[in-house]
Amino acid sequence: MNKSVSKSEIIETLANKFRLSESQSKQAVESILNLMIDTLANDGNIEIRRFGSFHVRKRDARIARNPKTGQKFNIDAQYHVHFKPGEPLRIKVNQYAGN
Repeated sequence: MNKSVSKSEIIETLANKFRLSESQSKQAVESILNLMIDTLANDGNIEIRRFGSFHVRKRDARIARNPKTGQKFNIDAQYHVHFKPGEPLRIKVNQYAGN
């Protein structure tokens, strides 16, 4: 099964499950996502028990190479978000992966 879930589907599901208006549900989802973005942008961590945790990691600057031309170029240091799944999520994903 190759299914993606969009933000609009999350909003719709939340609205239906809790009998909220579409705008109330959208506001709730937006608030949660904005809190997560602000927390990570300010060097914080997010832990959602039984689901996983998010934190920011730094990739050091490095020299890369264009595989076609062989030309070398510099890549500046960058930050990226790392997600570590919780045990229940890991078990569930491994149980159903490839089905």
